[in-house]
Amino acid sequence: MRQLFILLMIPLAGYAQSGGDDAKIRKKAARIHAGVYTLDTHADVPMMMVKEGFDIGKEHDFTKEGSQIDIPRMRKGGMDAMFFAVYLAQGRRTPEGLAEAKQKALAIFDTIHNAIKRYPGDLGLATTPEDGPRLKKQGKIAVYIGMENGWPAGKDLSNLKLYYDLGARYITLSHAANNDICDSSVDADGPEFNGLSPFGKEVVKEMNRLGMLVDISHVSDSTFYQVIRLTKAPVIASHSSCRALCDVPRNMTDDMIRTLAKNGGVIQINFVPGFVKKPSQEYELSVRPLILRSRKPELSREDQEMIQKEINTLKEKYAPDMPTVKDAVDHIDHVVKLVGIDHVGIGMDLDGGGEVIGVRDVSQIGAITEELVRRGYSKKDIEKIWSGNTMRILKEAEKISAGIRKSGLM
Repeated sequence: MRQLFILLMIPLAGYAQSGGDDAKIRKKAARIHAGVYTLDTHADVPMMMVKEGFDIGKEHDFTKEGSQIDIPRMRKGGMDAMFFAVYLAQGRRTPEGLAEAKQKALAIFDTIHNAIKRYPGDLGLATTPEDGPRLKKQGKIAVYIGMENGWPAGKDLSNLKLYYDLGARYITLSHAANNDICDSSVDADGPEFNGLSPFGKEVVKEMNRLGMLVDISHVSDSTFYQVIRLTKAPVIASHSSCRALCDVPRNMTDDMIRTLAKNGGVIQINFVPGFVKKPSQEYELSVRPLILRSRKPELSREDQEMIQKEINTLKEKYAPDMPTVKDAVDHIDHVVKLVGIDHVGIGMDLDGGGEVIGVRDVSQIGAITEELVRRGYSKKDIEKIWSGNTMRILKEAEKISAGIRKSGLM
Protein backbone atom coordinates (compact mmCIF):
# COMPACT_ATOMS: atom_id res chain seq x y z
CA MET A 1 0.00 0.00 0.00
CA ARG A 2 2.88 2.37 0.85
CA GLN A 3 4.42 1.69 -2.57
CA LEU A 4 1.09 2.45 -4.28
CA PHE A 5 0.74 5.67 -2.29
CA ILE A 6 4.20 6.88 -3.26
CA LEU A 7 3.60 6.08 -6.92
CA LEU A 8 0.32 7.96 -7.05
CA MET A 9 1.84 10.99 -5.36
CA ILE A 10 4.24 11.52 -8.28
CA PRO A 11 2.82 14.44 -10.32
CA LEU A 12 2.52 14.18 -14.10
CA ALA A 13 4.77 16.38 -16.20
CA GLY A 14 2.89 19.59 -16.85
CA TYR A 15 0.27 18.84 -14.20
CA ALA A 16 2.01 20.09 -11.08
CA GLN A 17 0.77 23.29 -9.46
CA SER A 18 2.51 25.38 -6.86
CA GLY A 19 1.48 25.55 -3.23
CA GLY A 20 -0.26 23.22 -0.84
CA ASP A 21 -3.48 22.85 -2.84
CA ASP A 22 -1.82 20.60 -5.38
CA ALA A 23 -0.35 18.40 -2.69
CA LYS A 24 -3.78 18.10 -1.07
CA ILE A 25 -5.35 17.08 -4.39
CA ARG A 26 -2.71 14.44 -5.03
CA LYS A 27 -3.02 13.10 -1.50
CA LYS A 28 -6.81 12.95 -1.79
CA ALA A 29 -6.59 11.27 -5.21
CA ALA A 30 -4.17 8.65 -3.88
CA ARG A 31 -6.51 7.88 -0.99
CA ILE A 32 -9.54 7.60 -3.28
CA HIS A 33 -7.69 5.49 -5.84
CA ALA A 34 -6.61 3.04 -3.15
CA GLY A 35 -10.19 2.80 -1.89
CA VAL A 36 -12.24 2.37 -5.07
CA TYR A 37 -12.59 -0.84 -7.06
CA THR A 38 -10.86 -0.32 -10.41
CA LEU A 39 -12.02 -2.22 -13.49
CA ASP A 40 -10.88 -1.78 -17.09
CA THR A 41 -13.30 -3.29 -19.59
CA HIS A 42 -10.90 -3.86 -22.47
CA ALA A 43 -7.28 -5.04 -22.28
CA ASP A 44 -5.43 -6.72 -25.13
CA VAL A 45 -2.76 -8.31 -22.97
CA PRO A 46 -3.53 -11.79 -24.40
CA MET A 47 -1.91 -10.55 -27.63
CA MET A 48 1.29 -10.15 -25.63
CA MET A 49 0.80 -13.37 -23.68
CA VAL A 50 0.92 -15.51 -26.83
CA LYS A 51 4.26 -14.00 -27.88
CA GLU A 52 7.55 -15.79 -27.42
CA GLY A 53 9.18 -15.03 -24.08
CA PHE A 54 6.36 -13.00 -22.58
CA ASP A 55 5.57 -13.79 -18.94
CA ILE A 56 2.67 -11.90 -17.37
CA GLY A 57 4.15 -12.57 -13.95
CA LYS A 58 7.27 -10.52 -14.67
CA GLU A 59 7.57 -6.77 -15.09
CA HIS A 60 8.21 -5.71 -18.68
CA ASP A 61 9.65 -2.53 -20.18
CA PHE A 62 7.15 -0.47 -22.16
CA THR A 63 9.87 1.50 -23.93
CA LYS A 64 11.64 -1.60 -25.23
CA GLU A 65 8.76 -4.03 -25.72
CA GLY A 66 5.61 -1.93 -26.04
CA SER A 67 4.07 -4.07 -23.30
CA GLN A 68 1.64 -2.23 -21.03
CA ILE A 69 0.20 -4.87 -18.72
CA ASP A 70 1.65 -7.47 -16.36
CA ILE A 71 1.00 -8.48 -12.77
CA PRO A 72 3.71 -6.29 -11.16
CA ARG A 73 2.52 -3.18 -13.00
CA MET A 74 -1.14 -3.95 -12.25
CA ARG A 75 -0.14 -4.07 -8.58
CA LYS A 76 1.77 -0.79 -8.83
CA GLY A 77 -1.11 0.98 -10.51
CA GLY A 78 -3.81 -0.35 -8.22
CA MET A 79 -5.68 -2.17 -10.99
CA ASP A 80 -8.15 -4.55 -9.39
CA ALA A 81 -9.77 -6.13 -12.44
CA MET A 82 -9.51 -6.21 -16.22
CA PHE A 83 -11.44 -7.75 -19.06
CA PHE A 84 -8.81 -9.70 -21.03
CA ALA A 85 -9.81 -9.67 -24.70
CA VAL A 86 -10.02 -12.78 -26.84
CA TYR A 87 -9.24 -10.77 -29.96
CA LEU A 88 -9.04 -11.91 -33.56
CA ALA A 89 -8.71 -9.63 -36.55
CA GLN A 90 -11.38 -10.42 -39.12
CA GLY A 91 -10.40 -13.20 -41.50
CA ARG A 92 -12.02 -15.47 -44.07
CA ARG A 93 -15.70 -16.24 -43.73
CA THR A 94 -15.47 -19.57 -45.49
CA PRO A 95 -16.24 -22.78 -43.56
CA GLU A 96 -12.49 -23.33 -43.24
CA GLY A 97 -11.94 -19.76 -42.09
CA LEU A 98 -14.67 -19.99 -39.46
CA ALA A 99 -13.27 -23.27 -38.16
CA GLU A 100 -9.82 -21.68 -37.95
CA ALA A 101 -11.24 -18.69 -36.06
CA LYS A 102 -12.86 -20.96 -33.50
CA GLN A 103 -9.63 -22.87 -32.89
CA LYS A 104 -7.63 -19.66 -32.53
CA ALA A 105 -10.17 -18.27 -30.08
CA LEU A 106 -10.07 -21.45 -28.00
CA ALA A 107 -6.27 -21.23 -27.92
CA ILE A 108 -6.49 -17.68 -26.53
CA PHE A 109 -8.96 -18.81 -23.86
CA ASP A 110 -6.43 -21.53 -22.94
CA THR A 111 -3.67 -18.92 -22.71
CA ILE A 112 -5.72 -16.84 -20.27
CA HIS A 113 -6.76 -19.83 -18.15
CA ASN A 114 -3.19 -21.15 -18.05
CA ALA A 115 -1.88 -17.79 -16.82
CA ILE A 116 -4.43 -17.84 -14.00
CA LYS A 117 -3.36 -21.38 -13.10
CA ARG A 118 0.31 -20.39 -13.21
CA TYR A 119 -0.22 -17.43 -10.86
CA PRO A 120 -3.02 -18.54 -8.51
CA GLY A 121 -1.86 -16.18 -5.78
CA ASP A 122 -2.15 -13.16 -8.05
CA LEU A 123 -4.94 -13.84 -10.54
CA GLY A 124 -8.43 -15.29 -10.37
CA LEU A 125 -11.06 -15.89 -13.04
CA ALA A 126 -14.14 -13.71 -12.54
CA THR A 127 -17.46 -14.45 -14.20
CA THR A 128 -19.94 -12.61 -11.96
CA PRO A 129 -20.10 -9.05 -10.55
CA GLU A 130 -19.48 -10.50 -7.09
CA ASP A 131 -16.32 -12.36 -8.09
CA GLY A 132 -14.18 -9.25 -8.50
CA PRO A 133 -14.54 -7.82 -4.98
CA ARG A 134 -14.31 -11.35 -3.53
CA LEU A 135 -11.00 -11.90 -5.29
CA LYS A 136 -9.72 -8.54 -4.10
CA LYS A 137 -10.33 -9.58 -0.51
CA GLN A 138 -8.13 -12.60 -1.27
CA GLY A 139 -5.38 -10.31 -2.57
CA LYS A 140 -5.97 -11.29 -6.20
CA ILE A 141 -6.54 -9.39 -9.43
CA ALA A 142 -9.78 -10.39 -11.15
CA VAL A 143 -9.53 -11.53 -14.75
CA TYR A 144 -12.81 -11.13 -16.59
CA ILE A 145 -12.96 -12.18 -20.25
CA GLY A 146 -14.48 -10.47 -23.27
CA MET A 147 -14.36 -11.54 -26.91
CA GLU A 148 -13.42 -8.83 -29.42
CA ASN A 149 -14.95 -9.69 -32.78
CA GLY A 150 -17.80 -12.18 -33.11
CA TRP A 151 -16.07 -13.92 -36.02
CA PRO A 152 -15.30 -17.06 -33.94
CA ALA A 153 -19.03 -17.54 -33.39
CA GLY A 154 -19.16 -18.53 -37.04
CA LYS A 155 -22.73 -19.30 -38.01
CA ASP A 156 -23.44 -21.54 -35.03
CA LEU A 157 -25.30 -20.13 -32.00
CA SER A 158 -24.04 -23.00 -29.83
CA ASN A 159 -20.58 -21.46 -29.98
CA LEU A 160 -21.85 -18.60 -27.82
CA LYS A 161 -22.61 -21.01 -24.98
CA LEU A 162 -19.18 -22.58 -25.43
CA TYR A 163 -17.47 -19.20 -25.03
CA TYR A 164 -19.77 -18.24 -22.15
CA ASP A 165 -18.82 -21.43 -20.32
CA LEU A 166 -15.14 -20.57 -20.83
CA GLY A 167 -15.73 -17.23 -19.08
CA ALA A 168 -16.67 -14.72 -21.79
CA ARG A 169 -19.08 -12.14 -20.44
CA TYR A 170 -19.27 -9.90 -23.46
CA ILE A 171 -18.74 -10.15 -27.20
CA THR A 172 -17.80 -7.21 -29.38
CA LEU A 173 -20.01 -8.06 -32.35
CA SER A 174 -17.52 -7.03 -35.05
CA HIS A 175 -14.09 -5.54 -35.51
CA ALA A 176 -12.63 -3.60 -38.44
CA ALA A 177 -14.53 -5.50 -41.13
CA ASN A 178 -18.01 -6.89 -41.65
CA ASN A 179 -18.62 -10.43 -40.44
CA ASP A 180 -21.56 -12.83 -40.44
CA ILE A 181 -23.15 -11.02 -37.48
CA CYS A 182 -23.17 -7.39 -38.56
CA ASP A 183 -21.59 -4.46 -40.35
CA SER A 184 -18.43 -2.85 -39.00
CA SER A 185 -18.02 0.90 -38.62
CA VAL A 186 -14.95 0.96 -40.86
CA ASP A 187 -15.26 -1.81 -43.45
CA ALA A 188 -13.58 -0.55 -46.62
CA ASP A 189 -16.33 -2.06 -48.78
CA GLY A 190 -19.14 -0.37 -46.88
CA PRO A 191 -22.25 -1.97 -45.34
CA GLU A 192 -23.28 -5.50 -46.18
CA PHE A 193 -26.45 -5.93 -44.11
CA ASN A 194 -27.23 -2.29 -43.28
CA GLY A 195 -26.92 -3.36 -39.67
CA LEU A 196 -27.40 -6.81 -38.19
CA SER A 197 -27.62 -9.92 -40.38
CA PRO A 198 -30.52 -12.34 -39.75
CA PHE A 199 -27.99 -14.52 -37.89
CA GLY A 200 -26.80 -11.46 -35.97
CA LYS A 201 -30.31 -10.83 -34.66
CA GLU A 202 -30.34 -14.37 -33.27
CA VAL A 203 -26.90 -13.76 -31.75
CA VAL A 204 -28.21 -10.76 -29.79
CA LYS A 205 -31.18 -12.78 -28.52
CA GLU A 206 -28.96 -15.68 -27.49
CA MET A 207 -26.53 -13.37 -25.71
CA ASN A 208 -29.45 -11.92 -23.76
CA ARG A 209 -30.53 -15.44 -22.87
CA LEU A 210 -27.06 -16.41 -21.69
CA GLY A 211 -26.43 -13.22 -19.76
CA MET A 212 -23.59 -12.03 -22.00
CA LEU A 213 -23.29 -8.30 -22.58
CA VAL A 214 -23.63 -7.17 -26.18
CA ASP A 215 -20.67 -4.88 -26.97
CA ILE A 216 -21.28 -2.36 -29.74
CA SER A 217 -17.75 -0.96 -30.01
CA HIS A 218 -16.55 -1.23 -33.63
CA VAL A 219 -20.03 -1.76 -35.12
CA SER A 220 -21.68 0.52 -37.68
CA ASP A 221 -24.17 3.15 -36.57
CA SER A 222 -27.03 1.22 -38.16
CA THR A 223 -25.95 -1.94 -36.32
CA PHE A 224 -25.97 -0.03 -33.04
CA TYR A 225 -29.53 1.23 -33.45
CA GLN A 226 -30.78 -2.21 -34.48
CA VAL A 227 -29.13 -3.80 -31.44
CA ILE A 228 -30.79 -1.26 -29.17
CA ARG A 229 -34.22 -1.99 -30.64
CA LEU A 230 -33.72 -5.74 -30.25
CA THR A 231 -31.89 -6.27 -26.98
CA LYS A 232 -33.68 -6.92 -23.71
CA ALA A 233 -30.59 -6.08 -21.64
CA PRO A 234 -28.35 -3.01 -21.38
CA VAL A 235 -25.43 -2.97 -23.81
CA ILE A 236 -21.89 -1.65 -23.53
CA ALA A 237 -19.40 0.10 -25.75
CA SER A 238 -16.43 -1.54 -24.02
CA HIS A 239 -13.76 0.68 -25.60
CA SER A 240 -15.22 3.64 -27.49
CA SER A 241 -15.05 7.41 -27.14
CA CYS A 242 -17.08 10.46 -28.18
CA ARG A 243 -17.42 11.53 -31.81
CA ALA A 244 -18.24 15.08 -30.73
CA LEU A 245 -14.66 15.41 -29.43
CA CYS A 246 -12.92 13.21 -32.01
CA ASP A 247 -14.81 12.78 -35.26
CA VAL A 248 -14.02 9.22 -36.32
CA PRO A 249 -16.52 6.43 -37.17
CA ARG A 250 -15.27 4.26 -34.31
CA ASN A 251 -16.56 6.76 -31.76
CA MET A 252 -20.17 7.30 -30.71
CA THR A 253 -22.29 10.31 -31.64
CA ASP A 254 -24.16 12.23 -28.96
CA ASP A 255 -27.44 10.72 -30.16
CA MET A 256 -25.97 7.23 -29.86
CA ILE A 257 -24.76 7.98 -26.32
CA ARG A 258 -28.20 9.30 -25.34
CA THR A 259 -29.80 6.20 -26.83
CA LEU A 260 -27.31 3.97 -24.99
CA ALA A 261 -28.17 5.72 -21.73
CA LYS A 262 -31.92 5.22 -22.28
CA ASN A 263 -31.12 1.52 -22.74
CA GLY A 264 -29.33 1.60 -19.37
CA GLY A 265 -25.98 0.91 -20.98
CA VAL A 266 -22.46 2.22 -20.50
CA ILE A 267 -19.77 3.65 -22.81
CA GLN A 268 -16.27 2.84 -21.56
CA ILE A 269 -13.81 5.47 -22.79
CA ASN A 270 -11.01 4.30 -25.10
CA PHE A 271 -7.48 5.71 -24.71
CA VAL A 272 -6.22 4.97 -28.24
CA PRO A 273 -4.74 8.32 -29.34
CA GLY A 274 -6.66 8.46 -32.62
CA PHE A 275 -9.96 8.01 -30.78
CA VAL A 276 -9.19 10.61 -28.11
CA LYS A 277 -7.85 13.36 -30.35
CA LYS A 278 -7.84 13.12 -34.11
CA PRO A 279 -4.19 12.81 -35.21
CA SER A 280 -2.57 14.20 -38.30
CA GLN A 281 -2.63 12.06 -41.42
CA GLU A 282 1.16 11.89 -41.28
CA TYR A 283 1.06 10.36 -37.80
CA GLU A 284 -1.53 7.76 -38.83
CA LEU A 285 0.37 6.77 -41.97
CA SER A 286 3.66 6.50 -40.10
CA VAL A 287 2.80 4.94 -36.76
CA ARG A 288 -0.31 2.83 -37.32
CA PRO A 289 1.30 0.27 -39.69
CA LEU A 290 4.10 -0.32 -37.19
CA ILE A 291 1.63 -0.86 -34.35
CA LEU A 292 -0.22 -3.43 -36.44
CA ARG A 293 3.05 -5.21 -37.26
CA SER A 294 4.05 -5.28 -33.60
CA ARG A 295 0.94 -7.31 -32.74
CA LYS A 296 2.00 -10.35 -34.76
CA PRO A 297 2.63 -13.22 -32.34
CA GLU A 298 5.28 -14.86 -34.54
CA LEU A 299 7.72 -11.94 -34.13
CA SER A 300 10.96 -12.70 -32.33
CA ARG A 301 11.79 -10.71 -29.21
CA GLU A 302 14.50 -8.88 -31.17
CA ASP A 303 12.07 -7.92 -33.92
CA GLN A 304 9.55 -6.75 -31.35
CA GLU A 305 12.11 -4.47 -29.72
CA MET A 306 13.28 -3.12 -33.08
CA ILE A 307 9.74 -2.25 -34.16
CA GLN A 308 9.01 -0.70 -30.77
CA LYS A 309 12.11 1.47 -31.10
CA GLU A 310 10.81 2.76 -34.45
CA ILE A 311 7.41 3.45 -32.88
CA ASN A 312 9.01 5.37 -30.00
CA THR A 313 11.04 7.50 -32.40
CA LEU A 314 7.93 8.40 -34.40
CA LYS A 315 5.97 9.18 -31.25
CA GLU A 316 8.64 11.66 -30.26
CA LYS A 317 8.54 13.20 -33.72
CA TYR A 318 4.76 13.56 -33.63
CA ALA A 319 4.50 14.42 -29.93
CA PRO A 320 2.00 17.27 -30.53
CA ASP A 321 -0.42 14.68 -31.92
CA MET A 322 -0.41 12.67 -28.69
CA PRO A 323 -3.37 13.27 -26.35
CA THR A 324 -2.97 13.61 -22.59
CA VAL A 325 -4.84 12.24 -19.60
CA LYS A 326 -6.76 15.51 -19.61
CA ASP A 327 -7.88 14.90 -23.18
CA ALA A 328 -9.08 11.40 -22.29
CA VAL A 329 -10.97 12.61 -19.22
CA ASP A 330 -12.60 15.26 -21.43
CA HIS A 331 -14.47 12.34 -23.01
CA ILE A 332 -15.64 11.17 -19.57
CA ASP A 333 -16.78 14.72 -18.82
CA HIS A 334 -18.64 14.90 -22.12
CA VAL A 335 -20.63 11.74 -21.37
CA VAL A 336 -21.42 12.88 -17.82
CA LYS A 337 -22.68 16.26 -19.02
CA LEU A 338 -24.69 14.60 -21.76
CA VAL A 339 -26.38 11.71 -19.91
CA GLY A 340 -25.17 11.67 -16.31
CA ILE A 341 -22.65 9.81 -14.19
CA ASP A 342 -24.30 6.37 -14.50
CA HIS A 343 -23.39 5.66 -18.11
CA VAL A 344 -19.62 6.02 -18.41
CA GLY A 345 -16.69 3.75 -17.61
CA ILE A 346 -13.09 3.10 -18.65
CA GLY A 347 -11.85 0.66 -21.32
CA MET A 348 -8.37 1.91 -22.17
CA ASP A 349 -7.43 -0.66 -24.85
CA LEU A 350 -3.96 -1.09 -23.34
CA ASP A 351 -1.75 -3.43 -25.39
CA GLY A 352 -4.12 -2.65 -28.26
CA GLY A 353 -2.91 0.88 -28.97
CA GLY A 354 -4.29 2.69 -25.93
CA GLU A 355 -1.83 5.25 -24.63
CA VAL A 356 -2.03 8.90 -23.59
CA ILE A 357 0.60 11.19 -22.12
CA GLY A 358 0.49 10.43 -18.41
CA VAL A 359 -0.81 6.86 -18.79
CA ARG A 360 1.47 4.80 -20.96
CA ASP A 361 0.91 1.57 -19.07
CA VAL A 362 -1.27 0.12 -16.31
CA SER A 363 1.12 1.21 -13.56
CA GLN A 364 0.11 4.85 -14.15
CA ILE A 365 -3.69 4.63 -13.96
CA GLY A 366 -3.74 6.64 -10.74
CA ALA A 367 -3.32 9.68 -12.98
CA ILE A 368 -6.88 9.17 -14.22
CA THR A 369 -8.26 9.26 -10.70
CA GLU A 370 -6.16 12.33 -9.96
CA GLU A 371 -7.56 14.16 -12.98
CA LEU A 372 -11.11 13.25 -11.96
CA VAL A 373 -10.45 14.60 -8.46
CA ARG A 374 -9.08 17.82 -9.92
CA ARG A 375 -12.35 18.24 -11.80
CA GLY A 376 -14.42 17.85 -8.67
CA TYR A 377 -15.67 14.29 -8.99
CA SER A 378 -16.58 12.70 -5.66
CA LYS A 379 -15.35 9.32 -4.47
CA LYS A 380 -18.83 7.92 -5.17
CA ASP A 381 -18.74 9.21 -8.74
CA ILE A 382 -15.21 7.93 -9.32
CA GLU A 383 -16.24 4.50 -8.04
CA LYS A 384 -19.08 4.48 -10.58
CA ILE A 385 -16.74 5.45 -13.41
CA TRP A 386 -14.06 2.91 -12.52
CA SER A 387 -16.35 -0.06 -11.90
CA GLY A 388 -19.78 0.62 -10.45
CA ASN A 389 -21.58 1.29 -13.71
CA THR A 390 -20.16 -1.78 -15.39
CA MET A 391 -20.91 -4.00 -12.40
CA ARG A 392 -24.48 -2.71 -12.38
CA ILE A 393 -25.19 -3.79 -15.93
CA LEU A 394 -23.45 -7.14 -15.44
CA LYS A 395 -25.96 -7.75 -12.65
CA GLU A 396 -28.81 -6.54 -14.86
CA ALA A 397 -27.75 -8.90 -17.66
CA GLU A 398 -27.78 -11.81 -15.20
CA LYS A 399 -31.22 -10.83 -13.94
CA ILE A 400 -32.67 -10.53 -17.44
CA SER A 401 -31.08 -13.82 -18.45
CA ALA A 402 -32.71 -15.56 -15.50
CA GLY A 403 -36.08 -14.09 -16.48
CA ILE A 404 -35.75 -15.18 -20.10
CA ARG A 405 -34.80 -18.71 -19.12
CA LYS A 406 -37.61 -18.96 -16.59
CA SER A 407 -40.20 -17.80 -19.10
CA GLY A 408 -38.77 -19.85 -21.93
CA LEU A 409 -38.60 -16.78 -24.17
CA MET A 410 -35.92 -16.35 -26.82
